[in-house]
Amino acid sequence: MDKMISAAEANRRFSHVLREVGEGRSYVVTSHGRPVARISPITSNQPARSKARRALVERLHGEGVVKLGRWKRDDLYE
Repeated sequence: MDKMISAAEANRRFSHVLREVGEGRSYVVTSHGRPVARISPITSNQPARSKARRALVERLHGEGVVKLGRWKRDDLYE
């Protein structure tokens, strides 16, 4: 059964909501008491998701460590 959550509450607890969705729970998001969206886990792409995750992990293991020194977040956007 879907759990009802207001848009404001979903916004405040977005990380928590996503964690629970990843564990299989579904949410119906409401705005002014009316349902406007559903957040639910993706179940049909599990094999593709697992394959993509494996490929990414293998690729990352093959990458070397890069020592960049100190940097600021703003440096990423230049």
